Amino acid sequence: MLAVVALLVASCGSPGKPVDPAPAGDAGWPQPAHVAGPDSSAGGGADTSCNPLASLAPDKGTSIPDSSTMAKIKERGKLIAGVDQTTYLFGFRNPTSGNLEGFDIDMVNEIARSIFGAPEGRVQFRAISSGQREDVLKKHQVDIVVRTYSITCTRRKDVQFSSVYYVAGQRLLVTKESKATKLADLNGKKVCAAKKSTSAAKIATDPAKLVAISVDNWSDCLVMLQQGQVDAVSTDDTILAGMAAQDPTLQVVGDQFSQENYGIGVPKDNEDMVKFVNAVLENIRTSGAWQKSYRQWVEPSLGQASPPQPQYR
Repeated sequence: MLAVVALLVASCGSPGKPVDPAPAGDAGWPQPAHVAGPDSSAGGGADTSCNPLASLAPDKGTSIPDSSTMAKIKERGKLIAGVDQTTYLFGFRNPTSGNLEGFDIDMVNEIARSIFGAPEGRVQFRAISSGQREDVLKKHQVDIVVRTYSITCTRRKDVQFSSVYYVAGQRLLVTKESKATKLADLNGKKVCAAKKSTSAAKIATDPAKLVAISVDNWSDCLVMLQQGQVDAVSTDDTILAGMAAQDPTLQVVGDQFSQENYGIGVPKDNEDMVKFVNAVLENIRTSGAWQKSYRQWVEPSLGQASPPQPQYR
């Protein structure tokens, strides 16, 4: 009995001095992968050696000649399109259905409709970043790129573009607590843009001396702004409108300080595909398909608009 009591008393004794855990500091929010600094040449927006908006004139109608690029796509059974899956309103994945949706996705589906008669099951979407747009076209890994793709003379040296199907403008996205309404208000502050975008070049070269931060995807910029790692995001108002629609604590501010003309990218040697796509875009403008898509995706955020008129060479 005495031995049992002694054992119980020993087991209830002091556990001893606790060991101090490792000191816990402020670890901060993790950054997205591949964060980089300024890129003054991104997108080639400063090159004025051409009329970037003049595309190849479309052939009459959307017939598909034998041995054409379109005939090969039809024989394959799939149109391969490079798109975004992270830009709400233009190219994003519906979390309920898992399908890609948005204004740019509608443009892809209309091109597929003109080749196959219906888009369902006829498009192979390939999600790409802004920085991959030229590469996938040059390597013929996709037939088209429809990804808020601004037409510039520099880019035209490597790829073909359709006529302009949408006109956007660069603005700012900030928190509703921010006082900034223009780039000059962000002197010395961190401003985020996607790599190889014309927006990244503007941030890098603006007289306001911004601290340019570049990332792979616009969704990375959104997260960094939400976590306080950057003070603003600057890109086309179309992209910013989608971010603001996802987060009510953010707002798009200021006037447009650039004009971004979106075109559909096509491999350099596929001129017949450019003419075909331009014919499809003519139909989209006149049939009401452009307006229908715009009203669904963009008008609630950016107001009324009409399809831009094409220029041809």
